[in-house]
Amino acid sequence: MSQPIPNFYAVIPAGGVGSRLWPLSRADAPKFLHDLTGSGHSLLRDTWDRLEPLTGPDRIAVVTGRAHRAAVEEQLPDIADLNVFLESEPRDSAAAIGLAAAILHRREPDVIIGSFAADHVIRGTRVFEFAVRDAVEVAREGYVCTIGIAPSEPAVGFGYIKRGSELIVDGARDASLVERFVEKPDLETAKRYVADRDYLWNAGMFISRADVLLAEIEASNPSLHAGLIALAEAWDDRDLRGPAVDRIWPTLPKIAIDYVVAEPAAERGRLAVVPGHFDWDDVGDFASLAKLNSHGRKNDLAILGENARILSDAASGIVVSHTNRVISLIGVKDIVVVDTPDALLVTTSEHAQRVKGVVDALKLTGRSDVL
Repeated sequence: MSQPIPNFYAVIPAGGVGSRLWPLSRADAPKFLHDLTGSGHSLLRDTWDRLEPLTGPDRIAVVTGRAHRAAVEEQLPDIADLNVFLESEPRDSAAAIGLAAAILHRREPDVIIGSFAADHVIRGTRVFEFAVRDAVEVAREGYVCTIGIAPSEPAVGFGYIKRGSELIVDGARDASLVERFVEKPDLETAKRYVADRDYLWNAGMFISRADVLLAEIEASNPSLHAGLIALAEAWDDRDLRGPAVDRIWPTLPKIAIDYVVAEPAAERGRLAVVPGHFDWDDVGDFASLAKLNSHGRKNDLAILGENARILSDAASGIVVSHTNRVISLIGVKDIVVVDTPDALLVTTSEHAQRVKGVVDALKLTGRSDVL
């Protein structure tokens, strides 16, 4: 068995609704609570199982909403109560990861934290472990380090990281400074990035000493930093925590950690990257979900749902069934069907990214009963 990494703590931000996976993913049951790969476990549980060999069960923290506490603790029975950090409302990744950093730094000043999303799919856990161990050694030297995924195709749904000069760090086999971040490109640009080999997918994994991460937040957004420190000072006192969260948390800026930490650190030459040569997907829409469950075969129909009753003839795509309804598909290609007791979605893989627009429309019309 692998030995846990000294001074290392894993943080799992478990938030977001996953609106591109509606109606499967809902506010009260977001995608990280679902089994989307047929593994028999939710994405959250799979994330825990990947991280536990690197930390041990007592050094994994989850940042999640109050509404999801019971489900998180049911799926992660070994998590320590003091390591469940509850948000009163969503404030995006900078606040979530920053809160964990501030609390853990107060408990353990020399702690190194790694942030790993609860809703990503990773295959090749041994290679993943190598990358995390490399990133921790880079973080020990005072860098914020991210793990960039070696692209397997010219994907247009991911952001990219451009590697700069090589970084020599004892214990890290392959590390570079980050030259810049690139937003989601068009197809021709993505093809150039893949051919270049200096571009990696941005998977949103960040490893850093907690004090370094907090210093980066303070430099970029002093008000966010002040709020996080105030919360951390009250957190481990049960009488003070609730009032502090209710008072401070809603005032924190809603912003992604990429903009508060990663991009400013890259500009200052303090952001590093190690490549991850493992299969990774953020399951951003039903097209990626279909690909994950196609088992490498083209023109397949992926089926998810314990009691799915599907009849198909010359059909491909994905069906997610959470009812007992018989669903028949004949001669349709790249179809997406998601059948739940109170909502039905029918689209195609090509238009999977547009599902978020349905969620936005439902919000505008006040149909919160299906969100």
